[in-house]
Amino acid sequence: MNMFKTILALTLILCPLNLVDAKEKKLLDNDDQRIVFIGDSNTHAGQYISLIEAQLLRNGNKVELVNLGLPSEGVTGLSEPDHPFPRPNVHDRLEAILEKTHPDLVVSFYGINDGIYYPFSDDRFEKFQKGINELTRLVRKAGAKHLMLAAPMFDALPMKKNGKLLAEGAEKYAWFAIYENYDDVMKKYAKWQFEADLDIDGFIHTHAVMKNYFLAKRKDNPDFVMSGDGVHINMEGHALLAKFVTNKLGYQYVEVPQEVFNAINAKRKLMHAAWLSHVGHKRPGVAAGLPLEEARLKSKELDASVQKAVESWED
Repeated sequence: MNMFKTILALTLILCPLNLVDAKEKKLLDNDDQRIVFIGDSNTHAGQYISLIEAQLLRNGNKVELVNLGLPSEGVTGLSEPDHPFPRPNVHDRLEAILEKTHPDLVVSFYGINDGIYYPFSDDRFEKFQKGINELTRLVRKAGAKHLMLAAPMFDALPMKKNGKLLAEGAEKYAWFAIYENYDDVMKKYAKWQFEADLDIDGFIHTHAVMKNYFLAKRKDNPDFVMSGDGVHINMEGHALLAKFVTNKLGYQYVEVPQEVFNAINAKRKLMHAAWLSHVGHKRPGVAAGLPLEEARLKSKELDASVQKAVESWED
């Protein structure tokens, strides 16, 4: 069975939609709009964004998707001591993002980096709350709608097998030496996001969605993982996210042929790099993209292959 089809069937069975939203509003008014995605490494990788775009194109919706995910980023400005550089803070570039992209809808996905892989602390939690509240305020001030994905689940199993988890009381922690119960921290962050009276238009309880999926899969396979380190999700994880965001945008998620994904993903990577450079950021080690207008011209050259792939798409 096709990989995407297998994942689709499992997500429909294992992840009920009542975990998706307690703040339901219509997110898209027409197809002449722009959706901007912000987040950390998983958004930077962006496969879930390509899968979402495939669903929109399949339904004749030509909304523009702009990926501005940045590795290592959070909403707090906190960094663990052994991180090689200060973690980027979305608030250092958020106003530029909103001013330069003029989004109709912002999709945000933060949390995993904001606990900096340490045991829970009130101070870090308060900084996360402050960062999320300011994020929602600025998105609303810009006149955009806001779909928020909660802090995700941390899967301890991969690093446990590699002996890289640390117990409470260790001298220090890092992304490569994570607190063994870090998922409890993420659960608290996500619970607060779900229960808080945030000024947003849609919400996906990412932690609960992922947890339910894992619990069901591990009934048959105790060694099931969706990440090599418990943080950076694989293609199955991206498909899980894409399914729920697609539902929130008002469409049913269906199997994506590999050729359709490849065509869209190539275009997304080109524009992602260009938009990151155009907006600006402080993270070292991210290759510069083409000037935005030059990237747009090259993107148009890829439109034919995308359109051909989508037109040949059969359910």
